[in-house]
Amino acid sequence: METMTFLQNYWWFLISVLGALLVFVLFVQGGQSMILSARNATDRSLMVNVLGRKWELTFTTLVVFGGAFFASFPLFYSTSFGGAYWLWMLILISFILQAVSYEFRRKHGNLYGCLTYDIFLFLNGCMGCILLGVAVGTMIWGADFSVAKGNLLDAAAPVISTWDNGSHGLEAIVSWRNLLLGFTILFLARMQGAVFMLGSTAHDRGFKVMMRRRVLYSGGIFVALFLAFTAVLLTSTSYVQDAGGEFVLRDNGYLENFMTLWWAAVAYVGGTLLVLCGMLGVLVSDRFRHGAWFTGVGTVLVVMSLFWVLGYNGTSYYPSVSDPASSLTIRNSSSSEFTLTVMSYVSLVIPFVLAYIVYVWRSMDRRPLTPEDVTKGHAY
Repeated sequence: METMTFLQNYWWFLISVLGALLVFVLFVQGGQSMILSARNATDRSLMVNVLGRKWELTFTTLVVFGGAFFASFPLFYSTSFGGAYWLWMLILISFILQAVSYEFRRKHGNLYGCLTYDIFLFLNGCMGCILLGVAVGTMIWGADFSVAKGNLLDAAAPVISTWDNGSHGLEAIVSWRNLLLGFTILFLARMQGAVFMLGSTAHDRGFKVMMRRRVLYSGGIFVALFLAFTAVLLTSTSYVQDAGGEFVLRDNGYLENFMTLWWAAVAYVGGTLLVLCGMLGVLVSDRFRHGAWFTGVGTVLVVMSLFWVLGYNGTSYYPSVSDPASSLTIRNSSSSEFTLTVMSYVSLVIPFVLAYIVYVWRSMDRRPLTPEDVTKGHAY
């Protein structure tokens, strides 16, 4: 395998890891989407504070995911972030609402009251999950853009990528297939948020019953949506670049990728089973406190496998529906060999960072949070 091909494959693998971790930590957003329906102020404060100990993970992972995409596949970054900017601006605004809410919710002199910031957290919980799902949906079913690399030599207008409609990403929000993925991620995050709070809080039995009920309802809706998404994905066409560099449509392209990339199929099925085991475990046993690890690992495996079938095997991971020849692959949109090589050395520190995160996570969750803890020391 040529060095450049290896580096492109390697960095797409890292992108899949970061994307998978991002979807996993969206359990914070899922938990936030349920705080307005808490039984009382005590329950709400407990939910906000147990999620508040993890909220930076989502924001940080989103930033790192975007930064890694910019460094390794800059043409996607400039095309999507620069063209579908209204979609990405809405995502950014929702996460700004989250950061502001955790910072000012219990701050001395708060003029707006806790409820205002709870509403902001609810909006981020719903909007963040749905809109990120919509953004990923455009990587499966395409977007309206054109790429002309020759424009880089035009001193008057050196613009490589152009968006082919005036909506600039808003049109993706009304696509039913994109919304299907968005709501699938939302209810996955809600289920995982409830599972996480079951294992990270110590409260009365009524609170536990409420959380299990949410695991059941959100988990049931997620399973139905996930099955529908899987069916749509496996029957969708994909753009594939042939040996001559031309893009051709492949019927049931993602199904064929799963069959060719058998390890992706194993990860997809195995991850799904882990999610189901974690969900069912907390429903049938009061003592099962590690459901979040099962659902988390399962989510990471499923999302990683989804990225693999999107980018490997010559498939366009960002197809253009208005100009198929402009579709992006990991071959035609990556950085130079020098840039990828240098960044590869930097990426060797990632396992150590992940190990530190796991250590801190386990240290913070060694003892379940109680309502009494919320009144002591720092509270969100």
